[in-house]
This record gives sequence, C-alpha cells and structure tokens, in this order.
Amino acid sequence: MAAPTPYLLFPGTAREALSYYQQLFGGELEMHTFEEFGRTDGAPEAIAHGVLEGPVSLYGADAGRGETPLSSSGLMFSLLGRHARSVLQGWFAALAEDGAVLDPLVERPWGASDGQVVDRFGLRWLIGFEGEETP
Repeated sequence: MAAPTPYLLFPGTAREALSYYQQLFGGELEMHTFEEFGRTDGAPEAIAHGVLEGPVSLYGADAGRGETPLSSSGLMFSLLGRHARSVLQGWFAALAEDGAVLDPLVERPWGASDGQVVDRFGLRWLIGFEGEETP
C-alpha cells in the first residue's frame, strides 16, 4: 500500500518552498503554472501544481482565489529513522534555519534521539533516529 503524500496550498510561496525542499531533501521537482494549466483563478506565474518525488515527497501549489492557504495546527511531518543519522541531523539543522526549534534534537531516556522544528514555511517536523550511524 502506498503512503499518503501531503498536498500543501501555499500563500503564494509554492515555487520558493518546493525549490527549498528539493534543495534540502533532493529528488525530482516538477512545477506547472496557472497559465500552463489554463487556470484563471490565480496569477499566471503562480504554481498551480508541483510535485517533489524523492526521499521526502510532497505536492504543493499556490492557493487559488477562494482557496485557504496552509495553516497547520496539531500536525507534524515525521522523519523517524528513515535515513542515516548524519542525514537526519543535517535536515534538522537546515529546517531550523529561519525557522524555530520547538524541541532540540537530543537523545531521549529510552535511547532514541529526536527533536521538533517548524521550518520557515510553517511546517512542523519530527526528526529522529535510533542507535549509531550505519555505514
């Protein structure tokens, strides 16, 4: 069974956000404008549909007229043990730049390490790992 992929409606920052996530996480990024899709409910150069496929996959677009842009409460994106410790530590540090650390990435009493950060686009991330670095 395939996992769900978030589809985020940004307040006019989809190009910047999706490009940022591609630069950070890697993967393939495809974006299409409102003009390309023949849509008139947003600025012609705004992103009507974008998809990042890679280690972290996301869909995103700029909110069109009448659509409510992203506002997140009670939601976080979890990257627990999905990659090498050093990769996860790097992602945590990068997401914290121009964002906010809610809970530092530290070892917990049960032996795993995790932390929470809100990035500059308002997304909350839970990042963690167990044990030592694997080769």
